[in-house]
Amino acid sequence: MEFVEPIRDLDDIERIKNYLIRWRFRDFMMFIMGINIGLRISDLLSLKVKDVMDSEYVELKEGKTGKYKRFPLSDSYKWYLKEYIAGMNPDDWLFQSQRGINQPLTRIQAYRIFNRACDKLEIKVNIGTHTLRKTFGYHFYKKTKDIALLQRIFNHSKPAVTLRYIGISQEIIDESLLAFNL
Repeated sequence: MEFVEPIRDLDDIERIKNYLIRWRFRDFMMFIMGINIGLRISDLLSLKVKDVMDSEYVELKEGKTGKYKRFPLSDSYKWYLKEYIAGMNPDDWLFQSQRGINQPLTRIQAYRIFNRACDKLEIKVNIGTHTLRKTFGYHFYKKTKDIALLQRIFNHSKPAVTLRYIGISQEIIDESLLAFNL
């Protein structure tokens, strides 16, 4: 069984962004929001334009846990978001399906979008829809080293669960063993 992985290489993330912005702006927005806020794909796809319009924060009730979640909209993608939603109606799905009227993009289609991008760019990652969330978690942890905060963001029960989820456990073990010398 293969596990979904984060995208660890920052150059690969940039390559995916560049590919997606040329392919379809919607897909680019889904990718950059996914890797910057750490929502599950089902919660990301359930957003409507009104959830992000003229707001500094997005507030929602997580589908899986039923817990309230609030996260800020980052300056790193706010300009893109404003451009993306210009002309959209507040009740439109933020990530609208191109098939069917007023339907959100499906989780399966989101997977296909990210998988196609990684295939085209020859990025060797076990991709899945959780890749966005795991990519957020991996880079958040690498930058902050704050596993307790990341655990809280993800609503995980233990730090070990969070480390394993983002694929850090084995990496830490490997780095520690390689640095160890008697």
